[in-house]
This record gives sequence, structure tokens and C-alpha cells, in this order.
Amino acid sequence: MRASGLGRRIGISAIGGAFLLVMLAGCSGGSGGGTTVPSVATFEIEQQTFKIELATPELVQHAKALLAGEEVAAIPVGHIVRDDPSVNAPWSWHIDPATLEFADFTTEVCDGLPEYVEDGTLTSDIYCPWLAKVTSVQPIR
Repeated sequence: MRASGLGRRIGISAIGGAFLLVMLAGCSGGSGGGTTVPSVATFEIEQQTFKIELATPELVQHAKALLAGEEVAAIPVGHIVRDDPSVNAPWSWHIDPATLEFADFTTEVCDGLPEYVEDGTLTSDIYCPWLAKVTSVQPIR
């Protein structure tokens, strides 16, 4: 019985230690350091820019990885919120930050320029510009 009790205490201690490490890593902002949430990523596609709010530390780190030229999923994908620019002024729309993901590939029905979202040419409720590149990641002030 004694070995079993000791094993249980070691297991609980190891779980507690792992939890503490995860919590400390979260506080430090991850490997990139200085992660600020919320932040905003600026994208450029064919000399047009648009902005998307990054609502989680993981999204901030992902956008910073893209900015650094790392090979990670690069296509921003999210639901369009029309008639509300939020962080995406002067456009009249923004991407709902709660729906933002990055993908390696998508269907072409959601691909296009920011102006296509603005003028209604892009009729999909989802925007996924294939050629968009991150040009900056900044904290929302």
C-alpha cells in the first residue's frame, strides 16, 4: 500500500507541476515573448490592405510566425461582419475575431480582394484571401 500511495502522490505532484509550467508559459506570452491580446494583424493583397483582430495568444503567435516567414498555415479564414468596420476601417466590414482561423487551403468561393467584400462582389459570408500576406502585428491600443 505504501508504494501505491507514494505513486499517487508523485502522479498528483507531476500533474500539478505540469499545470504550473503551462500557466507560467501562458503568462510569459509563449516563445515569441511580448504577446499582447487583443492585437491586430494587417494584411496586404495586391496593394490593398485590411486588418483582422487577433483575439487569442495563439492567433497572435501564428500571425507573428507568418510575419517572420515561417511555414505555417497562411490563409486567414473568418466570417464577414458587414456594416461594421471595427479594426478594419476604412472598409465597412471586418472579420469576426471569434471565427478567425488560418488554413493551408480553402475553396475559392471565399477568395478575393478586400474591395470585393466591400462592393458585394464576394457574396460568401466567409472571407479567405489566398494571396494575403501579414505585414504587421500590433497591439490594439
